[in-house]
Amino acid sequence: MTDHPRPSATALDRRLSTAFAKVPIVASVVGAQNLKDFLTAPTSVCILASVPVGKLPQVVPALGRAGNTVFVNVDSSPGLAQDRGALEFLKHMGAAGVVSTRLSLIERGRPLGLLTMQKVFVTDRSNLARSLDAVARGLPDLVEIMPAPIVARMEPASLRAMSPHVAAGFVQTPEDITAALRMGAVAAATSDPRLWHLTRDALPPPTES
Repeated sequence: MTDHPRPSATALDRRLSTAFAKVPIVASVVGAQNLKDFLTAPTSVCILASVPVGKLPQVVPALGRAGNTVFVNVDSSPGLAQDRGALEFLKHMGAAGVVSTRLSLIERGRPLGLLTMQKVFVTDRSNLARSLDAVARGLPDLVEIMPAPIVARMEPASLRAMSPHVAAGFVQTPEDITAALRMGAVAAATSDPRLWHLTRDALPPPTES
């Protein structure tokens, strides 16, 4: 099991650190129906999921022109292949990065100049060990840890090995975002448009544990 921070954990990409300094929220935009909500929200980083491959060439460039940092969830884009060609396709249309649970896609993304966000589901200790190994091999720019409440049960060494990380799944209230940041997340990801408008200054203070 990995006990030390991975090499990429020392520096967050400047685009992301600048965005998260103001709004530590990643908008999980599922489908095209919530695009308007995202475009009018102060958060500028999104994970685009469940958008058919035929619509990506219209949606991704439009979001990029609006000054957003767009990650495309390769695993949940209908019709999008799971190979290098798909990554080159996304890079060409202006996507900043990709999200995937697949180690092979994470490893291929960085040489193409894409930011990579490796999604891991931590459900038990054996799963945690596999996730730590995958992250150590993939060296992503960000790790998306799901579900967010599990972070409170993880040991500090495991969290360091998965840093910088985004907490996702069951992020339902402003307090959930505050809790994620308090436990070391650089941001929290949520599909609830009501939370996309929360700037760092507007978040509730952390509660004493």
